[in-house]
Amino acid sequence: MSLFKARDWWSTILGEKEEFDQGCLCVADVDNSGSGQDKVIVGSYKGYLRIFNPHPVKPGDEVQPEDLLLEVQLREPILQVEVGKFVSGTEGLHLAVLHCRKLCVYAVSGTQGNVEHGNQYQIKLMYEHNLQRTACNMTYGPFGGVKGRDLICIQSMDGMLMLFEQESYAFGRFLPGFLLPGPLAYSSRTDSFITVSSCQQVESYKYQVLAFATDADERHDTEQRKLSSGKKLVVDWVLNIGEQALDICVASFNQGVSSVFVLGERNFFCLKDNGQIRFMKKLDYSPSCFIPYCSVREGTINTLIANHNKMLNVYQDVTLKWATQIPCIPVSVKVANFQDLKGVIVTLSDDGHLQCSYLGTDPSLFQAPKVDSREINYEEMNAEMKELQKIIREATKTQDILPESEKQRDVTVTAEVSPDLDEESITIQSRVTAQKPSLAVCVQAPLAVTCDQFVFNDLEPDSSETVVLSVFLKENCSPPELEGTCMVSYNIPTELNPEGIPRVSQCNFSLPLKLVCIPAQPSKSASHKITIDTNKPPISFITIFPDFVDPSEGDQANALGFQFLAGSKTTLLASKTSQRYRIQSDQLEDLWLVTKELICRLEEHFRKQNCKDFACTFSGSIPLQEYFELIDRHFELRLNAEKYQEMLSERAVQFRAIERRLLTRFKDKTPAPLQHLDTLLEGTFREVIALADAAEENQANMFQAFAKLKSATHLLIMLISLWQKLSTDQIAILEATFLPLAEDTQELGWEETVDAAVSYLLRTCLSKSSKEQALTLSSQLSMPKDTSRLKKNITLFCDRLAKGGRLSLSTDSATQQAVVMPGGCATIPESDLEERTIIPGSTAMFASHGQTTKQKSKPGLSEDAAEETKSHEL
Repeated sequence: MSLFKARDWWSTILGEKEEFDQGCLCVADVDNSGSGQDKVIVGSYKGYLRIFNPHPVKPGDEVQPEDLLLEVQLREPILQVEVGKFVSGTEGLHLAVLHCRKLCVYAVSGTQGNVEHGNQYQIKLMYEHNLQRTACNMTYGPFGGVKGRDLICIQSMDGMLMLFEQESYAFGRFLPGFLLPGPLAYSSRTDSFITVSSCQQVESYKYQVLAFATDADERHDTEQRKLSSGKKLVVDWVLNIGEQALDICVASFNQGVSSVFVLGERNFFCLKDNGQIRFMKKLDYSPSCFIPYCSVREGTINTLIANHNKMLNVYQDVTLKWATQIPCIPVSVKVANFQDLKGVIVTLSDDGHLQCSYLGTDPSLFQAPKVDSREINYEEMNAEMKELQKIIREATKTQDILPESEKQRDVTVTAEVSPDLDEESITIQSRVTAQKPSLAVCVQAPLAVTCDQFVFNDLEPDSSETVVLSVFLKENCSPPELEGTCMVSYNIPTELNPEGIPRVSQCNFSLPLKLVCIPAQPSKSASHKITIDTNKPPISFITIFPDFVDPSEGDQANALGFQFLAGSKTTLLASKTSQRYRIQSDQLEDLWLVTKELICRLEEHFRKQNCKDFACTFSGSIPLQEYFELIDRHFELRLNAEKYQEMLSERAVQFRAIERRLLTRFKDKTPAPLQHLDTLLEGTFREVIALADAAEENQANMFQAFAKLKSATHLLIMLISLWQKLSTDQIAILEATFLPLAEDTQELGWEETVDAAVSYLLRTCLSKSSKEQALTLSSQLSMPKDTSRLKKNITLFCDRLAKGGRLSLSTDSATQQAVVMPGGCATIPESDLEERTIIPGSTAMFASHGQTTKQKSKPGLSEDAAEETKSHEL
């Protein structure tokens, strides 16, 4: 017997200080490529999932980056990976990943790369099952003789077999006399599960017996067990092997014959389908893993057994045919097919050494190359060197990031809104050949477009395409923004890549105010009013609002009414004696769009007249109290959504429990009374439907409340920016603070996000001392119990701005500069803020500086304590 080392064909080290075990390795054509080449799937206890496609240029080469097809980090440790037909409706292979408390099934797919980076692989979660018990291992197969699909059986740490029929949970059964979990395998020939119990016995359980046995959920229910007719779980056959088993494998290489292989601590067993021993082999070493891989001669099976002496033995039944040395102790071994090399041995150690090897020796194929006796032409070499240096110098002179051809857009997109609001035209112009162009149009809800996706044929050079669409109001609330985005994606072919390199071009467009409101009669009274001051005489509304003013009124119109389609009436007034404009409405959020439109049209009007010193200011009171009411309304709906979700979950659990009990009654051979279970089922069903309808209605109300809150937030940001005369960068910080989310969800809501952002500003650029800067913020956002902290922080935020705080991303408070107050007024003294009382029902939270009255501060009250007192009073 000759001893050879295993020939290293390909190997790599996985991660750093990661741990692996028996179920962490799998080989299969997981991406359904159809080429017959296996991929190596490895999962670790740190949660890393890796898929490799080894293809070295020559045996023993270093690992290439393209060998790693996919690497993702999952949130939980990976106990086992398997590949099978786990998704209904298709016979394609999918990847099953077993975690401690979860089973996930993924689809692995690859897309051909457009540039030199190669193909791209990704995994898509098809479905997952949350386990009620901690899992140990799993097996799969066509349980019950199903065709074209595989079912999954998971063994828990407390001895429960949980069976899943792909996307749905079937049933669970407890193994009798269970103490510790052992290896688990499935035999398709006998349709049975085989395991090794703590009594050191190999036990086989028929699938049909498991299906008709007493439900595991009813194990401890004594009264139900008396009434239930479910059969007791009975073992099919038992074999005492006298030692613990490391692994079990069921192999069937000959038609009609299958064998059960059991690897013990000191012996290797081969059993028949009925549990009788075909043969056994006493091992003189400590094995680590094994796999039966083929049948070379009829009636025999070849098996690979690895041991802790770093040896890999090849057996034909009980005869040792080959022994080879490997560089590590494997915990799992597989046999795979790669490229033109069949039967590659894949081993994985517990510290992440993954190796693909083969047996035998390599012939010496090296041949000495012929010596080229041609003389060197130094003149040609010098000429070539000068030419290359010239090319390098010309390339280094260019400082532009993009080539000259990309200084102008290859493809441009423009949007034009029709004045009569009937349609909007979008034009795509191409200077070069553009392959597979597609257009996406996005507007913010509750606005919607008639068609948001367009696909065109390839564009020739100097050609264009035009599409026409309409924008409309979909929901019963006003939108917070009247803006949209057009985005064109296309491919530009090159000499090296004829299929094209992906490019994107986009443009923004603004929608007219007339889309969401119509002209109306002005209203004399309103609940909410704001006044915008300017440094220029008021402009006639027929000049800046020609689409809303009746031309018959002439220049005498100083009042204008706007009736929102999904809101209240808003009135715009121009002062005849002063340089002021007043906007008033019964709803705070409806002030935003009209105020924004007024300022934009005034700026546009004076820009056309080449007036560069036009400015708008705000010296009134910030309507924080009304703003807080919108916050409380939105937060109340979020709390309701959480309650509905909990109640719906409870009713769903109750509904499934009643279904299981009814199923047990219907399976009973002897009819038994239902004991009003049908009535209880119908009542629970009605409760589930009613709760679902209520949750859906609450979700619609929460969407409208969030739209109103965003409109009011936009108004608040504008008023603060006009009040403090903020720069563009400071307004950007303000928008990022108060408008961090495009959509509101239960997992991450507006309240906790804004609270964290405002708290950060209060502890950095708006801090009063180094002590506040030293405070650390929580790194985890969660839904608060109420909005008191948020409202307190917003109030303090405005207070710090009123005292001269400066918004910046720098945390150096010593470099902060005082902001000039509107009208040349000084900052508000702290004593005024401490002593000021809030009149119930009043909207003035921060009074105008001209109207502020000085009062004496409370004796013995520090500045920080005064702010705390003020915040509690608010």
